[in-house]
Amino acid sequence: MSELVARTGRHQQRYEAGCRLIAGCIPFKYKSCNENSGGTSEETLEVLMISSTSGPGLVFPKGGWENDETVEEAAVREAVEEAGVRGELLDFLGHYEFKSKTLQDEFCPEGLCKAAMFALLVKEELQFWPEQSSRQRSWLTIPEAVHSCRHQWMRNALEESFLKWHADQNQMLSNSKEGNHLVSPHEH
Repeated sequence: MSELVARTGRHQQRYEAGCRLIAGCIPFKYKSCNENSGGTSEETLEVLMISSTSGPGLVFPKGGWENDETVEEAAVREAVEEAGVRGELLDFLGHYEFKSKTLQDEFCPEGLCKAAMFALLVKEELQFWPEQSSRQRSWLTIPEAVHSCRHQWMRNALEESFLKWHADQNQMLSNSKEGNHLVSPHEH
């Protein structure tokens, strides 16, 4: 088994117009709930958040986008390093600008960051991952995640982009099912 190790240091980081470029994701899954009285089971949407290393509250996995990777590769790498999850990166949710006190450096003295966020459908939770000693994972419902989120920009990504994207995906899925529905002569 190969040992997973987190990348460290800023020598490979990407910057643009004084902003440090960040890649991150909102990891999610569907949790099956108990069967209801009709005999069908319902699924609850949950998102994965991790403890912050710089204070209270929970965050989504994110980190520096490095020169030798695409922004998508960086988002997937951060999910593995910080949250210990692998999955399918589905869609780009948007860019979010924020100011970080902990990310100030010679290339970005103001601590300005621009994060590209993605939706990641989790398919595997790793038993061991690079930052497991400094991070706790928590699967949360959307209201729990909104309440627990440490940063306003991450709440915006969740509430404004992820939820809209998720609703659009469900709408497309139900439209495709309706489009494939054959009407029998007896249904008129």
